[in-house]
Amino acid sequence: MFPDNQLQILPYNRVARDLNGLAPDDFLARVRESFTVTENGEASPAARGRWTVYLDGRWYGLALPDDATLPSGVVESLDVSILQDRLLDPILGIKDIRTDKRIDFVGGIRGAEELKKLVEEGKAAVGFSLYPTTIEDLLRVSDAGEIMPPKSTWFEPKLRDGLLIHQI
Repeated sequence: MFPDNQLQILPYNRVARDLNGLAPDDFLARVRESFTVTENGEASPAARGRWTVYLDGRWYGLALPDDATLPSGVVESLDVSILQDRLLDPILGIKDIRTDKRIDFVGGIRGAEELKKLVEEGKAAVGFSLYPTTIEDLLRVSDAGEIMPPKSTWFEPKLRDGLLIHQI
């Protein structure tokens, strides 16, 4: 519908309603088992392979440690998949983001500020800001005959849809 040079993919961020029974410090300690955590992170990650977490009034930067084993699959190596497989599932107990009521999604146009707002208003316990999936990632997944993970792409511009009738 659009040439790929006119299509933009914005981040599809996540918020979790609770910390799966963990105190904020305990949650961060568990995150540090799989990620390098930096304090005073930016609201949005600057590159692929980086994530930002808003928790307890602060932004934290996340990255995989230099010695981490990286996933080899096309889908498994996406940032959304790494976050799911190494944090959301094992630490927060969110197994299926399609059905778990403890996770919600913040579309890219609302940005990282919406994550902060939801956490500060008590509607979420933690927010995760992701680097947007790239067009190249999307094409690689498609070329491999795979399916993108749920809520991994927020496209702009949005397609106009509706029913058109042309009478002859």
